[in-house]
Amino acid sequence: MTRDPGPAVARAARALVGTPFRLHGRDPRSGLDCIGLVAAALESAGLPADPPAGYGLRNTDPGDPDAIARRSALHPASGPPRPGDVVIVRPGPGQLHLLVCAGADGFIHAHAGLRRVVAMPGPLPWPVLGRWRPGGKD
Repeated sequence: MTRDPGPAVARAARALVGTPFRLHGRDPRSGLDCIGLVAAALESAGLPADPPAGYGLRNTDPGDPDAIARRSALHPASGPPRPGDVVIVRPGPGQLHLLVCAGADGFIHAHAGLRRVVAMPGPLPWPVLGRWRPGGKD
């Protein structure tokens, strides 16, 4: 049986709390957006990350999120969220947002309004559109 990389992804995301927010940010030294946060957490946990580019803060067409997730070793998840799961939500019209499940503590995400990566308790206040698990399938 392969080890579950989810807890390592959750720890890596938690270590990024306080990192500045920057749209299209991919380097924790200069700032991350939600996609950059997920990519940095995956890479820190030793997993591949192939994040999309060329999107805005408002985006109603994310393309094929499952295909994007597969390129980063993420697979559709079911059941209750587990540490390291990546969640896509719709916080408002024309907005999509990614978060990393931190376990019982809630979620880690890059908050554009607060201009930094933050931890927030669950449950999520927004509609969940999908969830993926790092490494292997359920």
